[in-house]
Amino acid sequence: MSALFGDNLLHRPRRELAPGAVWVPGWLTLEQQRWLADRFREWAAGPVPIRSAKVRGHEMSVKTVCLGWHWRPYEYTREAVDVNGNRVLDFPDWMVRLGRKALAEATGDPQAGEAYTPDTALVNYYDDQARMGMHQDKDERSLAPVVSLSIGDTCRFRFGNTENRNKPYQDIDLASGDLFVFGGPSRLAYHGVMKLLPGTAPEGCGLDRGRINITMRVTGLP
Repeated sequence: MSALFGDNLLHRPRRELAPGAVWVPGWLTLEQQRWLADRFREWAAGPVPIRSAKVRGHEMSVKTVCLGWHWRPYEYTREAVDVNGNRVLDFPDWMVRLGRKALAEATGDPQAGEAYTPDTALVNYYDDQARMGMHQDKDERSLAPVVSLSIGDTCRFRFGNTENRNKPYQDIDLASGDLFVFGGPSRLAYHGVMKLLPGTAPEGCGLDRGRINITMRVTGLP
């Protein structure tokens, strides 16, 4: 694993969409993407199977498996009380290190990375038809940054403002291997996935179709 996520990560140009919101294209290598795709399949076959969470009685089109803490709309618990009651898999130490490297890369501040200790990940799978409406990530008690990694098909990602779901917002195409981080003044910005672009997953990324999105967070829970 250390060979995959060592100190030789490629440095790519990054773009700041808003204060605290940074996009780093092509941050993960194909080898790293394949390795993470394999881990995703292990997680999905774990004690709590991948499932579509329900929001106000309606199933989301995105399927989610969780690490560290189990997320259901508006709440985190250790056990998946809305699935099978099993405790979710622990948040792996290697993912803490990966999150720290990602934040240091996005911010250009190694100290920011060192202070970052995510304790949960929502790992989402999008098929060709899946979408994610504009929303805020505000179920966490902590406002530490969210670190997001993409594997597979490109998605049209909309990043908005902190006040409402309307304009101003920006649409960008998050491709396989891209890193996106939002924290600070942008931590509660509305964001969503408008659509997937089928057939855009690069050969060798570990996923033939669809998109895996790993989002690391700090819950702030004891």
